[in-house]
Amino acid sequence: MKDLEAGEKMNSEALWLFKQLNLHLEQEGRFQPREKGLSLIECAAENENTLCPRLRNVKVEDLWSLTNFFGFATETFVLAVNILDRFLALMKVKPKHLSCIGVCCFQLAARVVEEECIIPSAHEIIRISQCKCTVSDLKRMENIISEKLHFEFKATTALTFLHLYHAIVLCHTSDRKEVLNLDKLEAQLKACNCRLVFSKAKPSVLALCLLTLEVQTLKSVEMFEILLRVQKHSKISDSDLLYWRELVSKCLADYSSPECCKPDHKKLVWIVSRRTAQNLQNSYYSVPELPTIPEGGCFNESERLVKLISQLIVGKFTFSGNTLQKRG
Repeated sequence: MKDLEAGEKMNSEALWLFKQLNLHLEQEGRFQPREKGLSLIECAAENENTLCPRLRNVKVEDLWSLTNFFGFATETFVLAVNILDRFLALMKVKPKHLSCIGVCCFQLAARVVEEECIIPSAHEIIRISQCKCTVSDLKRMENIISEKLHFEFKATTALTFLHLYHAIVLCHTSDRKEVLNLDKLEAQLKACNCRLVFSKAKPSVLALCLLTLEVQTLKSVEMFEILLRVQKHSKISDSDLLYWRELVSKCLADYSSPECCKPDHKKLVWIVSRRTAQNLQNSYYSVPELPTIPEGGCFNESERLVKLISQLIVGKFTFSGNTLQKRG
């Protein structure tokens, strides 16, 4: 922290940010997936008994779609991916179980991040995700994941460092016209999360790669100097930063290309049984037709009817005080 204090006195906000940074730097290794387990997935061939990188990446894209569908925060998605990768790096998982595992990780992350009142029921998540498992299956899988991860779900992730680095830069920069777009940075991080390889990167390094690339785009010398001091404070080597920044740059270039199918634009496909489809068709044809409403003369006809009723009432009835009585 002394390197960042050189020539300036930090305010209470900056001091608090660096205390948080030091805390999470100490904890990040604890919540990082086992590299050996991730490497085994990377080398796996694609078959029905082995989990390969493509299946893992597809499942993460499904988690992104679920996050968007329910309107959950980016933190929920990033945490769900972290829980998923930590579990996959520990256990040998068959592809047929991946759907149930993914939904469990999504549900566990939502409980940590989101308000309880907006979290959907297990039945609803199963229905929307179409994961082909029961509520009891989810419960059993949740118990397995919880035990293997020692019930540690609230983790230090790349999003944690992205927010901290972003706040530190804004706290120290003098040119407030140059503002880093945090939403854009979060979207870029989500794109990286969809590639298994970035689960092997330290969260602090991955976050710094995203920020340095964005600052390079903004061509802000002041911000770049601040990030250099943050890099030194975080003890991130130049070689690590350059290696991962090149991979991140390539990933973002691929992601921004028109050929890339983005999870944000992915539509949920509803699959119904033949019986349900037949019932839907029958109910369509059984809907009674409403009588046609005449387009002209409706108002005049109504007026004439009101006048006619008024005349009949006046001719046959009379008021006595507040009582309506029939004449004769």
